[in-house]
Amino acid sequence: MSKLRVGVLGATGMVGQRFITILKDHPWFEVTTVAASPRSAGKTYEEAVGDRWKMDTPMPEGVKKLTVLNVNEVEKVAAEVDFVLSAVDMTKDEIRAIEEEYAKTETPVVSNNSAHRWTPDVPMVVPEINPQHMEVIDFQKKRLGTTRGFIAVKPNCSIQSYAPVLTAWMEYEPYEVVATTYQAISGAGKTFKDWPEMEGNIIPYIGGEEEKSEKEPLRIWGSIKDGVIVPAESPIITCQCIRVPVLNGHTAAVFVKFRKKAEKAALIEKLVKFSGEPQRLALPSAPKQFIQYLEEDNRPQVALDVDYEGGMGISVGRLREDTVYDWKFVGLSHNTLRGAAGGAVLCAELLKAQGRIEAK
Repeated sequence: MSKLRVGVLGATGMVGQRFITILKDHPWFEVTTVAASPRSAGKTYEEAVGDRWKMDTPMPEGVKKLTVLNVNEVEKVAAEVDFVLSAVDMTKDEIRAIEEEYAKTETPVVSNNSAHRWTPDVPMVVPEINPQHMEVIDFQKKRLGTTRGFIAVKPNCSIQSYAPVLTAWMEYEPYEVVATTYQAISGAGKTFKDWPEMEGNIIPYIGGEEEKSEKEPLRIWGSIKDGVIVPAESPIITCQCIRVPVLNGHTAAVFVKFRKKAEKAALIEKLVKFSGEPQRLALPSAPKQFIQYLEEDNRPQVALDVDYEGGMGISVGRLREDTVYDWKFVGLSHNTLRGAAGGAVLCAELLKAQGRIEAK
């Protein structure tokens, strides 16, 4: 099987770099085109990135000599690829416009960006949770006037450490959730070299993050009605999001109220048995076990657990009854793998398996 040709938009940034490392030996996809801002265009990828390579593995040889294209030359980039992965660094309005422009060239766009997460006919998908939302693409294509071009997005990184857990427990009807997330600096596209003031520091504010953390799970749990995704109305979630001195890994401390009584053993069993379409289809990036439960009192830990299932799994621990809420737990997810580039690649794999991404 010949591999599908992938273009990475915003290829020089941190998420773009992560896309490139993930796809290095991918069985289905091959990065053949890299695009970035006009100031990078015309340089080799290696030259354009220079000393700004942020990954802990070397730049793949296969991309070093690729000539960076101008991301704004949409027709030129689109002519070279079967689909694109988007991590462009622009304003939300600019991102919405350019992603639609790519879609209208009949090029599927799988985006890491937040700009289209609330566009009513754009699916925002965690493949294990709401793969059926990809069906809204048929309505989106009618709006765009395309036959194969569309936009699909993945949700915010901060929700990955608790939304899958709550999904596994839906039969117990969670209705009120308090979550505090402790978020890694790579979520801001930074390393400690870029952001030395984060060492030994905590910042109790991340712009826009709390609203995303409260609202995006409801859209994931929503349903398609009249060609758009209608968010669920519950559970009500309230969040605080805090930046902490960790490179990779978002941790969440979560309190939950249920309408139906739940026992600890049953809740744990629901977690470890929870799986979805990626596991059924054996997608290349899918974790074999999506959620692990750790019995030790001091787990999950970023240092020990963030790379569970290649960074694509969720780690949960400290599940116990609460004196105010019913239950509380701690969740951990890798924010640039499951939460960002890896989640988008898994969405692209699902779209290919569904026949929505094909060779041009």
